[in-house]
Amino acid sequence: MEKFRLGELFCGPGGLAYGALTSRSANSQYGVVHVWSSDYDRDSCETYANNLCPESPETVICEDVRNLDIDALKDIDAFAYGFPCNSFSQVSKHKGLANEKFGQLYWYGIRVMQRFRPKWFIAENVSGIRSAGSNDFNIILNDMNAVGYNLTVHLYKAEEYGVPQTRHRVIIVGIRNDLDIEFKVPAPTTKSSLEISSRVALSNIPRDVTHNEIRELSSTVTERLSYIKPGQNIWQAEENIPEHLRIKTQTRISQIYRKLDPEKPSYTITASGGGGTFGYHWENRELTNRERARIQTFPDWYDFVGKYSSVRKQIGMAVPCKLANIVVTAILNSFAGIPYDSIEPNIK
Repeated sequence: MEKFRLGELFCGPGGLAYGALTSRSANSQYGVVHVWSSDYDRDSCETYANNLCPESPETVICEDVRNLDIDALKDIDAFAYGFPCNSFSQVSKHKGLANEKFGQLYWYGIRVMQRFRPKWFIAENVSGIRSAGSNDFNIILNDMNAVGYNLTVHLYKAEEYGVPQTRHRVIIVGIRNDLDIEFKVPAPTTKSSLEISSRVALSNIPRDVTHNEIRELSSTVTERLSYIKPGQNIWQAEENIPEHLRIKTQTRISQIYRKLDPEKPSYTITASGGGGTFGYHWENRELTNRERARIQTFPDWYDFVGKYSSVRKQIGMAVPCKLANIVVTAILNSFAGIPYDSIEPNIK
């Protein structure tokens, strides 16, 4: 099997990488092997190394990308990066490229492409990137195209690809433009919403897995949750909630004290946030980190390094493993010349 050598920036705990490393072309001609990865978060780097490359932890470089010596990295012919979404989300008011701390970080991926000329790359970001700034998204795409890549850009709905979560993300696949390879967006795989329901996703979790402790909630929060029906948030249940349990804020974020509907996919698992944003089970409790990992399609053996809040952050920031696997498998099939079910990209 010929294996593409993968490098990754902003690797997080390895959701995208796990999906890539477990992918194969249909004829087993192509696969993917880890070469190096980098992130600034120490816990994420240790999680990645422990699970994906325990025999070579030094290949996971814990460094701010602005200080990373890109020229000193080993040669690669495949590249992945979920560049930080802070500047492109609605919560951050779409500051985009004007955000000096986060908005310009995509450029380091461009530097990698210039340096190594990988045969293909995959980049991921929030759906809000399309409307951040005045023309930011087109600037990013033009920069990727200018360094020699044909792009296929699509807003993937994770729940259409077997992921038990309504998580919508822009994924850009670039194929080096001197190669006679055409990538097509893989067609959705979900046959029925029942197969990706929260109930199915969170069933049969082994007793001995890590990160499955149920956090004790205050009596006030427990009482508040008791008035909220499965699938509802606090605003939808407001008329039934006693005055002393109501939340008085001008901004009404839909995820505040929102419970999972057991018969539907989970709503988007997030990385951070204050009270009421942790994700709640229909049984009047907070989700465990293992349940969050299940929703993000990490395998049960996948162990995360760090305290509770760090693990929650890592899981929430990751690319769902299953979605990454499907997209990378389509890339490998494209290189192998194997037809697969596809659809037209929804972003031109």
